[in-house]
Amino acid sequence: MPRLTIHHKTVYRYARPVAFGEHRIMLRPRDGHDLRVLSGDLKIEPQPMSLRWIHDVFGNSVAIATFDQRSDLLSFSWTATVEHKPAEAFALTPDDPAYFYPFFYDEEEFPDLREFITPYYGDPNGELSAWARKFLDPEAPTPTFNILSQMTHGIRDAFTYRKRHEHGTQHPLDTLQTGSGTCRDYALLMIEALRRLGIAARFVSGYLFVPTDGSYLGGGSTHAWVQVYLPNAGWIEFDPTNGIVGTRDLIRVAVARDPRQAIPLHGTYLGPPDAFMGMEVGIRVVSAERVVES
Repeated sequence: MPRLTIHHKTVYRYARPVAFGEHRIMLRPRDGHDLRVLSGDLKIEPQPMSLRWIHDVFGNSVAIATFDQRSDLLSFSWTATVEHKPAEAFALTPDDPAYFYPFFYDEEEFPDLREFITPYYGDPNGELSAWARKFLDPEAPTPTFNILSQMTHGIRDAFTYRKRHEHGTQHPLDTLQTGSGTCRDYALLMIEALRRLGIAARFVSGYLFVPTDGSYLGGGSTHAWVQVYLPNAGWIEFDPTNGIVGTRDLIRVAVARDPRQAIPLHGTYLGPPDAFMGMEVGIRVVSAERVVES
């Protein structure tokens, strides 16, 4: 099982000392049968008055820091080592209830999946629904894997990846109409499209490990992708930014119904608006056997 080390540092700079409100840190990888956290170390400067860990409504690990001193600099340094065993390639057999679309969820599971099936973003002219239906075979039942795979690769091949400096995730219709966005934008577009087909999908925030000879988009930064729930298969990963199906090179940190519920780091400061000078983020995901200079 490969061991990977994550180095994540975020520094906020201010023109003068300011006070800090509560900050929530969502950086600890999410343990599972394919991912095990071996160690984790969070350093914050200035040292917070209190730091406590909780599990949010989705079971994600969240650190909450509060402060009692002013400073012109606030930094968060997170280092974690994980064992990562990518899940086997996703496959359904003709005997599986979700092999063909449409399919039905078990009546005992449906109440727990309802929030992941319900669309949350408007589609007044039906553009998003029409785009989702393009992945269906109009003449016969469509293999579910074909829908998911073709949508994943379709976004990667037809859309232009671009970094945005605006806060938050853009509306799925903006991503569809402009044909561009970030990994978070791509994930939300795919999630909302699948929900309009009645398929349960949720947002995943984490990291992408890029091997030395790799060339995937999204490396060297936090990353986002999609999980889809299928009967007898459970939650399966799909990365529309890189065309990845399964957990290869994906280090899961948090899952959520909406991207706004899975922000890696956010908080407030108390001071004039012009005091904020900027933010610097540095992220490296490397083999644990490789020595990384700080």
